[in-house]
Amino acid sequence: MLNIGGIKDGVVMDHIVAGGSMDIYRYLELEKSDACVAIIKNAKSNAMGKKDIIKIEGAIDIDFDILGVLDPNITINIIKDGVIVEKRKLNLPERVTNIIRCKNPRCITSIEQELPHRFKLTDRTRAIYRCEYCEQKFSKE
Repeated sequence: MLNIGGIKDGVVMDHIVAGGSMDIYRYLELEKSDACVAIIKNAKSNAMGKKDIIKIEGAIDIDFDILGVLDPNITINIIKDGVIVEKRKLNLPERVTNIIRCKNPRCITSIEQELPHRFKLTDRTRAIYRCEYCEQKFSKE
């Protein structure tokens, strides 16, 4: 069994859907960070079968809205001095800006490139968002 050590200060993102860690890595732009990042893919999980885990050592500013849209089942553990000081469950945010991009070629955001891409949550059970300008549907599937 692979053993990845704990971290002293930082963030651990647990219960990521298996294979989803690289999407989160890209969306959070962790490649631009100086933080030490460990990605564990397809770890065994009693509840999920398989899961991904991301460990980030050091102080980093994370937009939890991004994570809620990408995978609302992620558990966030904030680590200080080697101890979990906070545990967060994510929720789907009601509104998101510049996280999802509208795919509708006739949307005003395709023409007016400087406009923010704004989406509102319209179906919480199926995690469906709609563009606030043209109502184009976005879902994770």
